[in-house]
Amino acid sequence: MVQAALYRDGIRVSSPTTLAETYRELRTRPDGMAWIGLARPTEAELLSLAAEFDLHELAVEDAMEAHQRPKLERYGDTLFVVLRAARYLDAPEEVDFGELHVFVGPDFVITVRHGAAPDLSAVRHRMEDDPELLRLGPEAVLYAILDAVVDGYAPVVAGVQNDIDEIETEVFSGAPEVSRRIYELAREMVEFQRATRPLVGMLHALMAGFAKYGTDEELQRYLRDVADHVTHTSERVDGFRQALADILTVNATLVTQQELGWGLGYPFAILLMAVVCVSLYFIFKRRDWL
Repeated sequence: MVQAALYRDGIRVSSPTTLAETYRELRTRPDGMAWIGLARPTEAELLSLAAEFDLHELAVEDAMEAHQRPKLERYGDTLFVVLRAARYLDAPEEVDFGELHVFVGPDFVITVRHGAAPDLSAVRHRMEDDPELLRLGPEAVLYAILDAVVDGYAPVVAGVQNDIDEIETEVFSGAPEVSRRIYELAREMVEFQRATRPLVGMLHALMAGFAKYGTDEELQRYLRDVADHVTHTSERVDGFRQALADILTVNATLVTQQELGWGLGYPFAILLMAVVCVSLYFIFKRRDWL
């Protein structure tokens, strides 16, 4: 267990150190809320949580395994959310993806983190510094988590935009390694698109249930703002994929023009394009991207 806390009226009233202690204290505080955070938990920990909070077995099974697609599902009065967080690593110029599973019930929030992102300790501190928002309960915590995940996309978008600008320069300067860089970034954008595109529909599904589930009006405004941000990010990612496809076409044309300057240039160019296409097909097929 990473951290657990009990809250009452938006204020932390207890910091239990074990799951059993958390259960006991929550039972003695019927008007309280438990917020439990775990990173790569054991099967025993998840089964304990499932028994205490009556979590659906299918959701628990998903939480035990990473590599789930972003989704939002309701099991009775419990909401189960899968999110894909992302962060940009400056040194290797790569995008690192993490996975977060969230259970939201009437008096509890459970987060199960697979990966380094997002920094949920920062989310907890933010909420504890805003008791008025935290007083709105588990749904407010879910909002804060969604907001943190979506805000984390902004540095990734900026980093990728910078990479694309550099790639465009390298293409026209004839840099020999540029093709590999284009393919690697295109692969990361496939993952990024898989993280952001489903989130748009998930947030709209939450908004569609505002009236049915009695969502606080202030919280409705916050969630609409998150939905706007993730829609913008999803559109940027779609644009990146198209830009990389265009750059790849230009690069192939320039390489072909250079190769056609010698006798075997034309057949070599055709062979090179065929090898690249076949290689990409098998790579994408093996990673279940096709």
